[in-house]
Amino acid sequence: MPRLVCGFSFVYNPFSKMPAKMEVLISRQQIADGVARIGQEITRDFAGESVILLGVLKGACLFLSDLARQIELDATFDFIAVRSYGTQKESAGEVQLIKDVTTPLEDRNVILVEDILDTGLTFTFLRKLLLARKPRTLKLAALLDKPSRRQMPVQADYVGFKIPDKFVVGYGLDYAERFRNLPEICVYSDELDK
Repeated sequence: MPRLVCGFSFVYNPFSKMPAKMEVLISRQQIADGVARIGQEITRDFAGESVILLGVLKGACLFLSDLARQIELDATFDFIAVRSYGTQKESAGEVQLIKDVTTPLEDRNVILVEDILDTGLTFTFLRKLLLARKPRTLKLAALLDKPSRRQMPVQADYVGFKIPDKFVVGYGLDYAERFRNLPEICVYSDELDK
């Protein structure tokens, strides 16, 4: 069975059985280097303390997994799930809580781990929700930052890559739940819808 490989080579599309092209925006090695850098920054900033990595499902699961292994601290993790995109490429503009955390956050160092900081609506919603739990600190680690789409004035504390205003998939990011397992971050092609 063909593997999913993105780049200027062909991608196997299991839904149409037709190959399609996707451009690699960030390679596997670049991702690994960016995640390692963020892990070093967190290790430095919280030296001697423990942290809770709070992954935003589903997109951040791969990033959180790799990031946790780069942090040289006592680190635990939990997950929270929200919905803002559904099956569309544009945010619906409304964020809904789907799954809450199970770990107590009071007086803990919490790092919210997001796949992408885009409009800022999700982070604004989650920040309000999480600050009500009275953490000692609340930081945001985003693998990708797309500042051109910002609707709320927010910034990540840790950023892997700033990207242009392109719709991307891979390494946890999806389009209608597809392409999360691509090993690189690729620019989504509308050709896949044809």
